[in-house]
Amino acid sequence: MSILQIRQLNKRYRLDDISVPALTDIQLDIQPNRFTVLSGPSGSGKTTLLNLIGALDRPTSGEIILNGQPLSRLNDDQLADFRARQIGFIFQNFNLLPVLSAYENVEYPLILAKVPPQVRRNRVMELLAAVGLADKAQHRPGQLSGGQRQRVAIARALATNAQWILADEPTANLDQATGAAIIALMRQMQRDLQVSFIFSSHDPQVLAAADEAVFIRDGRIVESRNLASQPHPERAYA
Repeated sequence: MSILQIRQLNKRYRLDDISVPALTDIQLDIQPNRFTVLSGPSGSGKTTLLNLIGALDRPTSGEIILNGQPLSRLNDDQLADFRARQIGFIFQNFNLLPVLSAYENVEYPLILAKVPPQVRRNRVMELLAAVGLADKAQHRPGQLSGGQRQRVAIARALATNAQWILADEPTANLDQATGAAIIALMRQMQRDLQVSFIFSSHDPQVLAAADEAVFIRDGRIVESRNLASQPHPERAYA
């Protein structure tokens, strides 16, 4: 049963007096605990769609139903709360707070969620250990490599037990070997925590590891391909 349904979704932007279409008549269903990639050339609309799924923007028309919740029925405060509790974000530029340590960056969404201090500490250290950075807890982002910063970003995205992790080009600023390691880590976290990942990416490594690839061009879905039955080392479930 799908837990993300997108129905007749349209997004248009105003450019002076011109209405510019970014997405047109998007229809999509995504099953739980999947690795799904939104793929397409630059400007195709994949990041716009990811932002709409993540409730960072509102569509011009149509509906997104996430975990049974129609997002159009939520006001801005409710959307912010929904994002904080059910969605984790991973960005290509990491978006870590440079003045905070790795520990504090992962802890930050838990503070916003008013999680008690001892529970926060246990959760943060558990996640830093899971991404292999327990010994870097007090390092600031500037003291970490690109791959390590992305590991911190993954831990932060998972901190609040989010059901959905949305990743915008998560390997774009990483070399090939580091990108492969990050993909393997996200696959492992998906299996261990039973969460769903949705990526926007044109990285062949991400596409090869996907359960499903949704190809977008000029704001429209041109193909949706089920890849789960095809053998790939990062798609093999434990």
